[in-house]
Amino acid sequence: MIRHLERVIPAAPGKPERGSAEHPMRKVTEAVASGAATAWTTEQAAEVESFFDDLADEWHTRSDPHRDEPLRDAFDRGGIPSHGVMLEVGSGTGLLTPSLFARGAAVIALDLSFEMLKFAPAELAPRLQADAARLPFPDRSITSAVLINAFLFPDETDRVLTDDGALVWVNTSGDKTPIYLSADDVDAALPGAWTGLAAEAGWGTWAVLRRA
Repeated sequence: MIRHLERVIPAAPGKPERGSAEHPMRKVTEAVASGAATAWTTEQAAEVESFFDDLADEWHTRSDPHRDEPLRDAFDRGGIPSHGVMLEVGSGTGLLTPSLFARGAAVIALDLSFEMLKFAPAELAPRLQADAARLPFPDRSITSAVLINAFLFPDETDRVLTDDGALVWVNTSGDKTPIYLSADDVDAALPGAWTGLAAEAGWGTWAVLRRA
């Protein structure tokens, strides 16, 4: 069950309209989270990888002064561990990797797109190209899995998190993010019983979930 907190970081004017319920990436996000067997094929993964490879050179232009507000609020109020291994799933070019590194955990930046990772700050976190549908980590080895505008593979996320580990789910533009799920949708998608906190912050939304 998710407990929704009151907003403490207001939304500035000028929020970008980057996505909607009809965005192609939204459809993939919902299908993958549902666990549909046909949602993430080798062909689908290759298509998504190519899509983001093509955007890598200009991805930095998508940064804005409000992008880190949901993540900052999640750290302030969500009880995210500051120890152990923090896996940034879908790290892209590392726009928010410095914010994770500053929290003290050992960060690993993982992305499907090699071209994106080439721009990521290697001095802050080791960079790993991998498919989040098949994470190259042992069971119960990740203290925090941070997914910022990233696809959720529920069973695989559950597998790698430690028994007391936290899933951090952030959409930097809220429901206008192409890759978006509500906190309640994330809760419903995860296997077993989970509990967590969620809130709106700035232009975005966040949720921190743990096994109940």
